[in-house]
Amino acid sequence: MDAVLSYLKRNEGRFLDRLREHLRFQSVSAQSQHRADVRRCAAWLGRQCREIGLEAEVHATAGHPIVLARTPRRPGAKRPHYLVYGHYDVQPPEPFELWESPPFEPTIRRGRVFARGATDNKGQHLAHLNAVEAYLKTGTDLRCDLTFLIEGEEEVGSANVEPFMRKHRRALLCEAAVISDSEMPSLEQPALTYGLRGAIGMEIVLRGPARDLHSGSFGGAIDNPAMVLCQMLASLRDAKGRITVPGFYGEVAPLSPGERRRLAAGSSSGREFQKLAGVPRLFGEAGYTPGEQRSARPTLEINGLTSGYQGEGGKTIIPAWARAKITCRLVPDQTPERIRSLVIRHLERICPRTVEMRITPRRGGSLPYLMSPDSAEAQAALRALRTSFGREPVLIREGGSIPIVSEFKSILKVDTLLVGFGLPDDRAHSPNENLSLAAYRLGSRFSACLWPELASLGRRR
Repeated sequence: MDAVLSYLKRNEGRFLDRLREHLRFQSVSAQSQHRADVRRCAAWLGRQCREIGLEAEVHATAGHPIVLARTPRRPGAKRPHYLVYGHYDVQPPEPFELWESPPFEPTIRRGRVFARGATDNKGQHLAHLNAVEAYLKTGTDLRCDLTFLIEGEEEVGSANVEPFMRKHRRALLCEAAVISDSEMPSLEQPALTYGLRGAIGMEIVLRGPARDLHSGSFGGAIDNPAMVLCQMLASLRDAKGRITVPGFYGEVAPLSPGERRRLAAGSSSGREFQKLAGVPRLFGEAGYTPGEQRSARPTLEINGLTSGYQGEGGKTIIPAWARAKITCRLVPDQTPERIRSLVIRHLERICPRTVEMRITPRRGGSLPYLMSPDSAEAQAALRALRTSFGREPVLIREGGSIPIVSEFKSILKVDTLLVGFGLPDDRAHSPNENLSLAAYRLGSRFSACLWPELASLGRRR
């Protein structure tokens, strides 16, 4: 381990250069004009893996490529096998005017690198590749086999990962998966995430008149689709933060006293969270703390709302249509199918006959995830966090969703260790996304410490 950690220290500058090169690729999977950029990023990543010493292939899919890389195998050796997942695609950078520096020109400020994809997820999966390079280049035995699966469609639903995993299932069978695509409360509080919320999404479109109408000539006798949609959406949540869809909470697993203590230990104070969010006051479901509300309770949110005239000045119309995008975050034991059907049925029930409604569910959806923090793998990860950070780690649940985790469970029958190096103010999905350079270094150090801990558990499959 001394040789590995020394190698990481000596190569910090080069690892930062690698990250900055990775961040320059405009690998926006949601935008067709960037398809070539996404392919170039995948090809670059494959070359990096081979230079590190991994056996790497870039696999074409019906969408964006998947990079599959593995440590050299020893003939006849039966060693523990772990799967490391990441994604090289990024969110759209718009609105550009809110960035302090161009989103694809990595800029160092205040000990952080600012660029789209810095924390989500390029910096985090490169930290693992840096650690493996340190083992391979120093000739230090990992004592386990690793496979990296790094995809290019996470930000648009990972539609092609499941068929790829089923096709390559035998090669991917492992003891557990490892993902770094989440946060820790601070550099002083490294964290193991033992739970994620699931998610579903849908688009609602209301249509009224055949065209935009003069609000003076028709107003008062024609229902306004924008007004109707706002009234419908507003009725989905009450004044105490509870979702009003009948049956919405029917399968929600209650929080035990022990669970609530764990969540309290890993959560920032309400005042810190309020400052981070930049809101005048916090709001959430009555009876739960902010930490519980944003990680262990279900939600229904409006993500986008569009109708009528959006240009400069005014235009006195009754718009012909109104559209909203909504998502629900799910907790154990809710399922995407059940919640989707409840929400759609309720919207159909409350929609007045003065407009026509079309609901388009977003394909798929992800299940919530919960693992035991007392498992052997979880305890190994906690030991590696103590060693690498020199701090006592905390256990947290994340409010976000990582759909691949449920696919690892259903296809490979394994749990996932979620150890993220992001920080609460990294601004993932927002302008001025960034990654702490200290977190990037410590993430590589953690990865180096993790593999001996996991290897000591032996081969169990």
